[in-house]
Amino acid sequence: MELYQNRMVVKVGSSTLTDETGRSDIQSFERVARILSGLQDRGIEVILVSSGAVAAGLGLLDKASSSASPHRRQAAAAVGQREILRLYDRFFSKYGKTIGQILLKDEDFLLEERRKNLLRTFEELLELGVIPVVNENDSVGSDGPQSEKRLFDNNDMLAALTAVLCRAKRLAILSDVDGLYDCDPRRNSNAELIVKIDRVSDELFRMAGGAGTRCGTGGMKAKLRAAELAASRGVDTFIINGRNPAALFRMIEGQSVGTLIAGKGKGE
Repeated sequence: MELYQNRMVVKVGSSTLTDETGRSDIQSFERVARILSGLQDRGIEVILVSSGAVAAGLGLLDKASSSASPHRRQAAAAVGQREILRLYDRFFSKYGKTIGQILLKDEDFLLEERRKNLLRTFEELLELGVIPVVNENDSVGSDGPQSEKRLFDNNDMLAALTAVLCRAKRLAILSDVDGLYDCDPRRNSNAELIVKIDRVSDELFRMAGGAGTRCGTGGMKAKLRAAELAASRGVDTFIINGRNPAALFRMIEGQSVGTLIAGKGKGE
C-alpha cells in the first residue's frame, strides 16, 4: 500500500524531555508542542510517540531512576503519564491544538482485530485534526528478561511500528545527539556525522555503541533497529537532536538534517 507523504511519526525520548536532575523540562515540552503544532499548520498529519512517563513519575515521587525496581518504575509510570499529558495539553492548547492519548501493548499490533481497531482510531483522530500522543502502557508492561521476547520494549520500536501501521512516509526520532556518528561524539571531538544510510549493517550496529542515557532505556542501537524495520516498509527515518526540534521544518522541505535511514521502495 502507498504511504501517506504528509503523515509523520515523531518520537521524543526521555533525554529530550528531562533536565539534568531527571525532572520534566518544561521548556522542552513547550518546544515540542510548538514545533509539532507548526507542522500540522503546514498540512502535516503528526503522531507523537512520547517517552518520559517513568522519568516524570520518579521525579514527582523524588525517586532516583538508577535505584528504582521494575515495579517501582511501573508505579512511577502511572503517576508520570498524568504529568506528561498535563504538560502536553497545556502547551498544545496554547497553539490551538487538541491531543488524544493512546497507550499500547504488543497485543494491539499482534492481534488482527485489535490492530484494525487501533488503525481506525488513528485515522479518525487524524481526520478530526487531533494529535495522537502514544506511549507504551508502562504501568502494566513487561520488564526484565522476558522483554527480549516482546514485539517492542522501547519507544523507538513502538514509533517504528506505529509509522508502519499508519503508513507514514516519515519517522523522526529525536535523540540526545545530532544523529549517528562514526564514533561517540561525546568522547571523540573528531567524530563525523553519517548523513545518509541506505542499508543498516552489522558495522553500523558496532558503531552505535552501548546503552542509552540515564533516563532512557534505548540507545543508538535501539534507534537503528527501529529504523531498519521502518525502512523495510518504505518509511524514511531521521535521527535528529531533540534539543533542536525546529530541524523538523527543514526535514519536510527536503533539506539534510541529522541521519537519514532511507526507506526501501514504497512500503508495499
